[in-house]
Amino acid sequence: MDSLSAISEELANIDGEINDIFRALSNGFQKLEKIKDSNRQSRQLEELTGKMRDCKRLIKDFDREVKEEESRNTPDTNKMLSEKKQSMIKELNSYVALKKQYASSLDNKRADLFDGPGGGGGFGEENVLLASSMTNQQLIDGGNRMMDETDQAIERSKKVVEETINVGAETAAALKAQTEQMSRIVNELDSIHFSIKKASKLVKELGRQVATDRCIMTMLFLIVIGVIAIIIVKLVNPNNKDIRDIPGLAPPALTRKLLWDTN
Repeated sequence: MDSLSAISEELANIDGEINDIFRALSNGFQKLEKIKDSNRQSRQLEELTGKMRDCKRLIKDFDREVKEEESRNTPDTNKMLSEKKQSMIKELNSYVALKKQYASSLDNKRADLFDGPGGGGGFGEENVLLASSMTNQQLIDGGNRMMDETDQAIERSKKVVEETINVGAETAAALKAQTEQMSRIVNELDSIHFSIKKASKLVKELGRQVATDRCIMTMLFLIVIGVIAIIIVKLVNPNNKDIRDIPGLAPPALTRKLLWDTN
């Protein structure tokens, strides 16, 4: 953190936020191991997924800031920053893999809830007893009828499968388009967020410059007022010796040489 502060205060702040998220992710997954209820596990995974999205956005901000500072840094500093970014990405990917592992385990648990311990065992004996009381012709007719029903069921199943495949393809295409659109929106939002940060910094710097310019203008105004006051005093009372003459503004000579003597 201290080395990053020496390079850029913005980089140090982003690095601090990312480290906070990594600590929260570590604590969150440790807490997830102790949760037994599937619904609570699902909510905990959603919270951790949100933190991972925030971390990804901050890593993008870190990368943009590094690229802006690249021309002003030494090659060793740029190498250190690149290794720092790769370390962040690697750690984030480890949490993403851990999240996928927990999500897969949670899906398996939910699937087990819908699987029964096994059923339908009592129908075999009933079918055997029913068949033993039927004639051969009845058995043949029943078999043919069952085969027809089976063929019809297979045809219906084929249609359902074809419709499902078509719907799945359309849904996949729509999801792909929406995913690409969401990705573009997220990138634009990240760029806007980064631009707002830079604009805030520029506004603060301009504010400081304006304050400095105001101080200078105030001092110049006071100096001009003082010079004007001295000029007015010298013009009103030119014999005042307490105020030194301003070069170029000395009072005119009072003695004049007469052109002729009246006597």
